[in-house]
Order: sequence, then C-alpha cells, then structure tokens
Amino acid sequence: MKKYRKMLSNWQADPIQDLMRLIETQSKTTLVNWAVDYAEIHFLPIYYRSYTLDNRPQLALDYARKWLNKEVKLPEVKKYIMGCHQAANDAEGNPAAQAAARAIGQAASSIHSAMHSLGLALYGGLAIAYDQLGMDKPWEEHETFALNECQKMLAALQAVAIENEPDPVKVKWFC
Repeated sequence: MKKYRKMLSNWQADPIQDLMRLIETQSKTTLVNWAVDYAEIHFLPIYYRSYTLDNRPQLALDYARKWLNKEVKLPEVKKYIMGCHQAANDAEGNPAAQAAARAIGQAASSIHSAMHSLGLALYGGLAIAYDQLGMDKPWEEHETFALNECQKMLAALQAVAIENEPDPVKVKWFC
C-alpha cells in the first residue's frame, strides 16, 4: 500500500481557519456536544465497518458525554480516550478506520481542551475522504474531498453555535 497522510496539515485552508475562528467563540459544552455528536454520526460507522466488535471508540464518546453530565471525572474518561487512541494505533494499515478512530479520540478529548475539537476536522475529513475515495487517488484529491467535509463540519458547528456566547473557550493555537 502506498504511504498515506494521517491528518490534514493545511492550516491555512478556509474551512480550517473558519472552524478555528468559530471554535474560539463557543463554550466547551457546545464544542464537546458538537464534536461528540458529529463523530458518532459520521466517523463511528467508518470505524465499525472494519472493527465491528471493538467498542473502544464508542466508549470514549459515551464517557465524554458522562463527563458533560458531571457523572464522571476527567481521569476516568481519560482511560477510555486512551483506549480509543490505542484503537487508532491498532488500525494501522486501514487508513479510513484509523483516521476515524483518531477523529473520535479528538472529539472525546475536547473535554480536556477545546483545541482537540479541531482534530475532529483534521482527522475526520481524511477518514471520510479515504472511506469514500479509496486509497488510489492522489493526495490533492483526498485533500480537496477532506476540506469539503470540513466545510460540512463547520456548517454543523454553525447550526449549534451560541451567538454572543458568554463563556467562550480560550484557545492558543499552535499552528
């Protein structure tokens, strides 16, 4: 199999920049709900097509929701997030499933830091591109497809965004 990229890296692309600006205006609660819901609907099915019996990504999402509901503390959720990241490592050689698990892990990790919610797009866009296009297309096609998916993620966040959010996250982007 040819070498593939594991995440989008064009931070200057409009959908990524637009997501970053919108993320900065929202509360952690809004971001976690958006990221977890989006990951469950769009990325979990990609992962499950190859790993039907592996519930580690679902558990990470479930425990992120439990954290939102104040049912568990961060250290407990962290175990499940790490399990999801391990599921991604275990999916080496299956780029779509691996990127999907990474996107899910980032969605769940957004309980810890709002910056992780951007990982939903950086990994998730490629998960869908690899899933839909296969692995034989050139990088430019994958990247264009993934950025179109990021535009859909932006629209989903815009749909739940709170205008004039009184408690926006504080983000210092390292890109």
